Amino acid sequence: MSSHGATTAVKYETLAWDMPAEAGYGRQNVRAALRQSGEYQAAIPAAIANLEVSLPSRLLADAEEASQEIARFDAELGDEIAPFAAVLLRSESAASSKIENLTASARAIAEAETLGHSTRRNALMIVANTEAMQAAVALADRIDGDAILAMHAALMNTSNPDIAGKWRTEQVWIGGGDFGPRGADFIVPRHERVPGAIDDLIQFASRDDISVLPQTAIAHAQFETIHPFPDGNGRTGRALVQEMLRNKRLTRQVTVPVSAGLLTDTDSYFQALNAYREGDLAPIIERLSAASILAVDNGRHLVSDLRTIRETWASKITARRDSAVHRIADLLIKRPVVNAKLLTRELNIPMSNVYRYLDPLINTGVIAEFTDQSRNRAWRAPEVLQALDAFALRAGRRG
Repeated sequence: MSSHGATTAVKYETLAWDMPAEAGYGRQNVRAALRQSGEYQAAIPAAIANLEVSLPSRLLADAEEASQEIARFDAELGDEIAPFAAVLLRSESAASSKIENLTASARAIAEAETLGHSTRRNALMIVANTEAMQAAVALADRIDGDAILAMHAALMNTSNPDIAGKWRTEQVWIGGGDFGPRGADFIVPRHERVPGAIDDLIQFASRDDISVLPQTAIAHAQFETIHPFPDGNGRTGRALVQEMLRNKRLTRQVTVPVSAGLLTDTDSYFQALNAYREGDLAPIIERLSAASILAVDNGRHLVSDLRTIRETWASKITARRDSAVHRIADLLIKRPVVNAKLLTRELNIPMSNVYRYLDPLINTGVIAEFTDQSRNRAWRAPEVLQALDAFALRAGRRG
């Protein structure tokens, strides 16, 4: 796939695994841990800063078609960017989390985001992933180690602050058991190799002599191979995809929910990452191109559903078009769960007037209250939440 003998294939080095002395395992686990003692093979990532990327014309044509679809989708939202940019970013975060088997309903996610607490840990982690995606887009003017650490910090600050925003300082592995790396599906590079490998990756990502989508796919696969964190690598690596698409100006205004495209066939996504580690670039570029086209299709469907919902509301709401009632309706497309605090913050509506503007929306069935407290009341827009769940369902369906 690449000339001059340069390849993305990993090499391996033999390292020794010692059982941690302070482990304090139970008797059963001691046996499993003892079986781990001994030598293992850890990956040495290929250097890709100067990788010669020569691809078959069919692969380049598919990537080019996907790139045009992304750019067209980004452009066609026109002046309606604000609500849809937020919705698409959240949808991408939820889909990326779902690849890691973190799932929650649109309602649970929206409630966790607005109310700031949730009994559902997954919903809070998906909200954190939204923050990581927001960081990716905000930092898109610079692709560097600090930007990657900032995305990881946004992702992990709540669930695992000890590791948030720091390169790992220990051996980790993918698959296999909890007690050591032997027998794992893939043993990632030893932690001392991480900073140098990340510098090499950033040099590759900064080049401007490679088509954007193939370059993004290779950078993503390399990031997953380096696996620079103890946890959160997949989600951070997919945030990096969004950062690169924005940095290279393929997307200018919105987040194309690429993870929702990958989600239609996660098996072939993981197989493509394995193929990359064996030196074959084609599968991961194919997957990202196909995922982008699926994502745009699904994104268009979602935008169309939301537009229809908003038009239906407009025909029900009797308030004047310049009334705060309509401003709340616009916000509900973006934030389908609201409380008085959110409306005051986002729309500058005085707390004392909030209920006056909510009543017409309650009476027409646009929103429903789901708290029965006299304080801390909150409302949700069921139709918007249904549209978001339908998007997630389409993403999870095999193409």
